[in-house]
Amino acid sequence: ASMRLPLAANWMMQTNKLAWARGTRSLTVPHAAAHQQAPISQTLIITRPDDWHLHVRDGVAMRSVVPHTARDFKRAIIMPNLMPPVTTAALAMAYRQRIMDAVPPASGFTPLMVCYLTDKTSPEDIAAAKDVGVVAFKLYPAGATTNSDSGVTDVLRPALLPTLKAMAELGMPLLVHGEVTDDDVDMFDREAVFIQQKLTPLLSKVPTLKVVMEHITTKDAAEFVASAPVTVAATITPQHMLLNRNALFVKGLRPHNYCLPILKREKHRVAVAAAATSGSPRFFLGTDSAPHPKGAKEASCGCAGMYSAPIAMGLYAQAFDQANALDKLEGFASFHGPDFYGLPRNTEKITLVKQSTPIPEHYAFGDSLVVPMWAGQHMSWHVAA
Repeated sequence: ASMRLPLAANWMMQTNKLAWARGTRSLTVPHAAAHQQAPISQTLIITRPDDWHLHVRDGVAMRSVVPHTARDFKRAIIMPNLMPPVTTAALAMAYRQRIMDAVPPASGFTPLMVCYLTDKTSPEDIAAAKDVGVVAFKLYPAGATTNSDSGVTDVLRPALLPTLKAMAELGMPLLVHGEVTDDDVDMFDREAVFIQQKLTPLLSKVPTLKVVMEHITTKDAAEFVASAPVTVAATITPQHMLLNRNALFVKGLRPHNYCLPILKREKHRVAVAAAATSGSPRFFLGTDSAPHPKGAKEASCGCAGMYSAPIAMGLYAQAFDQANALDKLEGFASFHGPDFYGLPRNTEKITLVKQSTPIPEHYAFGDSLVVPMWAGQHMSWHVAA
């Protein structure tokens, strides 16, 4: 006991440094007598977060996964890459209703709808979407990822310029999957090439357009967003904070660690994690949680996407804890996103607990199963029930 009390006091001094801001973060230590009998329980209270990049699919499978996000998150940007894609205001509102039908009533969860930008999207389509509450349009370069074949063939096409200008005038953000799809560009270089060849010229043509570069994966992207105008931001996933490309090949091929944009070298993981934990309002939470049936991942041509929705906040807390930046988690998860979109911050709270927590091997996914990130492993934080 004589050894433990000084350690507890020192831990108290360190953790109190994290509880300085506005009363929205709370770290608690049990009484010293209780500490002698059980491990310290560390908790972190933050404003209920939002997910600014989420896939929930459709149909019976969607009804399996929507409750996972609704448990921890207040709002989520819903990706429109269904088959067929969500290209119009009417399709977006119909999809929203199907999602709402799957939301647990007590959760208070709100889906934020996005339309899929195509070569044929007109300024009138932008205005119609804005009128019904669509919050953004998504740019998928054709062929870049799952269900992206209907995407834009070239965002710099002159015929698309009036549509992009209409978005800028209406304050409608463009959410960008930032990769080129040229066969002669190495898979690991496609994000950096997109910035150089597509995104930089686009911002020159439409400088007032709000752009979110989604799921950034490279040092190049982190530096670009940090130095770009205030109209440019980025989302960051848990996998790109915690994993590098070695995770694809640990003792064999690991299909459940395959996502697009693909995991990169360690130097890029470090840069992306540093951006997320920097406190910069340019970077905010977007899981890119993307469920696929287990059999579609474990196939000769497996699907791209990692499923993290049920465990995402625990993973982010672990990443921020590893960076000694727990005091920056609330801004990243709960404030920077709504501030960029011009939406109110949430007022509810969630409590994160530092405790080794097993991750299930799988979850139900309609009539199939979906395997989550780090299946069968442990994470060091979880959201309290």
